[in-house]
Amino acid sequence: MNTAALKSSILLIYTGGTIGMKEDPVDQTLKPFDFSQILDEVPELGKFACRIDSHTFDPLIDSSDVEPRMWQELVSLIDRKYEEYDGFVILHGTDTMAYSASTLSFMIEGLTKPIIFTGSQLPIGRPRTDGKENLISAVEIAAAKDDQGHAVVPEVCICFDNVLMRGNRTSKINSSDFRAFRSENFPALAEAGINIRYNRAVIRYPEDWERRPIFDTEIDPRIAILKIHPGITENVVRDILLSPEPRAVIIETYGSGNAPSKPWFLSSVRRACEEGKIVVNVTQCLAGNVDMSIYATGKALEKAGVLSGHDSTTESALGKLFHLMGKSSSNDYVKKEMLKNLRGEITK
Repeated sequence: MNTAALKSSILLIYTGGTIGMKEDPVDQTLKPFDFSQILDEVPELGKFACRIDSHTFDPLIDSSDVEPRMWQELVSLIDRKYEEYDGFVILHGTDTMAYSASTLSFMIEGLTKPIIFTGSQLPIGRPRTDGKENLISAVEIAAAKDDQGHAVVPEVCICFDNVLMRGNRTSKINSSDFRAFRSENFPALAEAGINIRYNRAVIRYPEDWERRPIFDTEIDPRIAILKIHPGITENVVRDILLSPEPRAVIIETYGSGNAPSKPWFLSSVRRACEEGKIVVNVTQCLAGNVDMSIYATGKALEKAGVLSGHDSTTESALGKLFHLMGKSSSNDYVKKEMLKNLRGEITK
């Protein structure tokens, strides 16, 4: 047990998802259990000398139904409770966990305490569940402090299958294995074995531990995603890029940022940029980065006004746009900020 956790207090926030489900002994259906009784379900948590309180969303939110309203509620809750707790563990469905972790990382600036997302592939009451280990590791990391009493990992993270990853660097890559998440472009912040090994060289720390974070709940969701694929038609591209609804479009391109060289495609991209839309290029690849200077098709996108997403995930680019567009009505401001490394989301 980490003795630094002796004076820690953790708020466990259950939003919904598989991890909080328990089989009803009568009808064998899965139903959420009462998180105020978490020590009955996971008695191992009682071995940590820290206070664990719980907050359950009402109604619970299925991972597939996550919307910006939930992120706003989460950030508002953490804002209200920030002085009361040393860390926050958010139990969340796996399908959209990377989207939520990415977006929250941008909605909170100057974080000094851990916010750790976790969940499971199997309900916590099932034999062989991964939920208990994920939850225990998340709580231990959220409670960990250094010799000065500062949080060891003051970031928005995802803890899954014994690996702690930066939230805005993580994607769900497997629907059936316990190792459901990967951070392909950035090393793990910690790994849980016999002991928890922290990679302090890559963890982001605040400039001022005494300064209260800035919590921003404003979000502009007017974003579309265009995934390039062989055979994509002109009408599909035009309907997404030139629709009046999206203020920004994320283009998921091939390789290092390449797309079709057909005149109609480049014309649509150029027109979207000329109309002032924010157009961001991210790669479809799980690893690597966008470099539009390598090939002619990439250069054409760059010349048209498309922004490089560098090595960011789609989830991260989306969350960053949600936040920046909510913060300002100026597309020029958003474009400028998109190129910056704000929360460790890109390598620059």
